[in-house]
Formats: sequence, C-alpha cells, structure tokens
Amino acid sequence: MLKLIGAVLILLSGTLAGFHQAARFAARPKQIRELILAMQRLETEISYGFTPLPDAFRKMSEQLGEPLRSIFRSAAIHMASGGITAQESIQRSLHENWKRTAMKMPERDILHQLSFTLGTSDRQDQIKHIALAAQQLKHEEAVARDEQAKYEKISRSLGLLIGALIVILIF
Repeated sequence: MLKLIGAVLILLSGTLAGFHQAARFAARPKQIRELILAMQRLETEISYGFTPLPDAFRKMSEQLGEPLRSIFRSAAIHMASGGITAQESIQRSLHENWKRTAMKMPERDILHQLSFTLGTSDRQDQIKHIALAAQQLKHEEAVARDEQAKYEKISRSLGLLIGALIVILIF
C-alpha cells in the first residue's frame, strides 16, 4: 500500500512539473504581447503627453498585470528616489524582477538596450528607440509562439512519462 502511494505521488509530481513547464511556454507569448503594448503606451506618453519618465512608468505599472507591473513600478520608484539614472533604474528593476517572468534573455536584452537611450536623449530619439524595441519584441513574440506550439504538449507528456519512468525504475 505504501509503495502504491509513493508511486502515485511520484507520478503526480512528474505530471505537475510537466504542466508547470507547459504553462511557462504558454505565458511567454502573452507576457511579450503585454510588453509590446506597454512600449506603445510609453511611446504615447512620451510623444503626446510629455510625461516625465518616472510618471510614465508609474502610469504603465497601474495598467499592467503581474509580473510586468513589478518591473515598471520598481523602475519608477528607483527613478523617483533620485541619485541614479533612468538606465540604472531600469537595469536594477530588471535584475530584481526578471525571474518572476516567463520571458527569456532576448526580451531582457531588448529592454536592457532600450534603457541606454531612455532619459538620455531627446523625445524623438526616445520614440524611435521605443518603436524599434517594440518591433524586436514582435519578432520575439513570433518565436515564442512557435516554441509554444512545438513544446507545450511535449512538456505535459514528458512530465507524465518521466514520472512513470521513475516509478518503473524504483519498483
């Protein structure tokens, strides 16, 4: 009886691990899409609203869901506290909050590159760089959707199969 309970627990944990990984594959394109929309809002705030960068980030954080909300809120807080540049604020925020996202390094690199121009150049240059970042993110979204289509079902099945393999090897 104890062996049966152990086998069920191992099988269940393998399946849950597979479903967790599949959920990460599904969340990545959604988060990238939300980040693209955030870039478009930021572009609007800078070009039409003449909003200072900390205020624009604060407004965006109020409109976004987690985990992107934390990234933009943290960057706004760092910028508002003074003493550090927008670039340092964004990079600190990315370092503190990136683990909570399902996104990968290419998306982080895009935001990292964008941080070099935000707050240091004129409005038109910032708008151009934000538009470029949005275009790059659209490409990464397409890649993420391809990966989701390829690996989401495989992850679920693989979790179950690995759990079954461990049960067979143990018993």
